[in-house]
Amino acid sequence: MTVVEATLARIPQPYRDKAIKHRELIKFLMVGGSTWVIDTVIFLLLKVFVLDTKPVTAKVIAVLVATMVSYVLNREWSFRTRGGRERHHEAALFFLISGIGVAVYSAPLWISRYVLELQEPFVSLVTQESADFIAGQIVGTLVGMAFRWWAFRRFVWPAQFVRRQPPPA
Repeated sequence: MTVVEATLARIPQPYRDKAIKHRELIKFLMVGGSTWVIDTVIFLLLKVFVLDTKPVTAKVIAVLVATMVSYVLNREWSFRTRGGRERHHEAALFFLISGIGVAVYSAPLWISRYVLELQEPFVSLVTQESADFIAGQIVGTLVGMAFRWWAFRRFVWPAQFVRRQPPPA
């Protein structure tokens, strides 16, 4: 019995049917959660130790690293039942959409810092850091993830390339 089968067996009905029906979304969210941790750790380390005066640059670098990990995990797990495109075409679309996603993810932090001026000397250091975290790591992630879910399913791994899925055990 695989890990997925064992996990599904533990989920009570009717939730099991919902989990099976929405398995791509659940896997996508799990990949997103994992890459969110990667993004957050890299962002905070860069922001504190390397790029303290350039939080948007730190955010962009963190998102780029997390995006590379995301491609592998989404390709091999979340959307593994989809395909049909040549790998280089699929990867190009993924990274193009993810490039747009970098702007989407980074926009709330940029707005927070440079439009709302939630930065020193206009606000306290605690307010600045709280605003950076909320704008960059929460709002940016939610908006960016919604955009990527839609775009990946629409352009990278569209419905016409869905392969037959094996029935759950």
